Amino acid sequence: MKQTLRDLTEKLCCRLLGDSSITVTSVSSLQSATSGTLVFVEDAQHLDTALRSSAAAVIAGDFASAASKPILISTQPRLTFARAAKLLRDPDRNCEINPTAVVPASAKIGKNVAIGPHAILGKHVKVGDETTIRAGSVIGTAATIGSHCRIDANVAIYPGTPLGNRVVVQAGAVLGGEGFGYVRDSETGRYEQFPQIGRLVIEDDVEIGANSTIDRGALDETRIRRGTKIDNLVHIGHNVQIGQDVIIAAQTGLSGSVTIEDNVIMGGQVGIADHVRVEAGAILGAQSGIPTKKIIRGKGVVFWGTPARPIREYLKELAFLSRSAKKDR
Repeated sequence: MKQTLRDLTEKLCCRLLGDSSITVTSVSSLQSATSGTLVFVEDAQHLDTALRSSAAAVIAGDFASAASKPILISTQPRLTFARAAKLLRDPDRNCEINPTAVVPASAKIGKNVAIGPHAILGKHVKVGDETTIRAGSVIGTAATIGSHCRIDANVAIYPGTPLGNRVVVQAGAVLGGEGFGYVRDSETGRYEQFPQIGRLVIEDDVEIGANSTIDRGALDETRIRRGTKIDNLVHIGHNVQIGQDVIIAAQTGLSGSVTIEDNVIMGGQVGIADHVRVEAGAILGAQSGIPTKKIIRGKGVVFWGTPARPIREYLKELAFLSRSAKKDR
């Protein structure tokens, strides 16, 4: 989508140095910049490179001054660049309901909703304004999707699952499926499923990566709170409670009844056993493992290893083992 620098500056709350009438069409890296793209730099060291690139304009910090091409001054150049990318992104929406989509009369569809080929909506589904549901997705009975959401192809949302506003669900994700909970018959040794009759709640501004799965609660609810971002191939079990602005990287698995508080960061392939609590602001390094019922606490502290412990302790242990191995040679 084309935008003049004047319009972008107003929307991004920046200060513009240079020609406000110049038009940009997309964002790019410095290496792939063209005459219609917008680039960014976070320090003075790279400013000259950006100014010599083919880019139409540069987003930079207060260290920049008037130059050969327009500069948008921002206190957070990387964040402003990300916001500019959203404004310039082609929405790829036609605001139509494809004739092959199944939309029952009981469904409540908001304004400017796009529903792709062969998508299926159950009875009493609600879809908010400006939301897109792409090809092949299945939205269960009485599920609710808020406004300005994007549901990519082949997503499955189970009955009764509510999604807030501005939620993004990438292709192949499954939301609200049955949790993995069984009771063993002591006489026969056979397993029977424990009831999985709770629900899953997704709050505003949550983003869920491709082929991730989030189970509904067993008797109560699983809840993903506002602003949490979940990468591809993540599994979240039943009764899990995730706080606000949590980051979960790919291939992480959370067992049932885990509590993750606000602003926690998890690297890739983290494994968390049942009934664990990770308190606000903790950072779990890639491939960390946390045993059942353990509490992880320490805002800003990096935990690593299995079982996970503060990285300083982990590195001391590695150094000790290395010294011991050398002595044994």
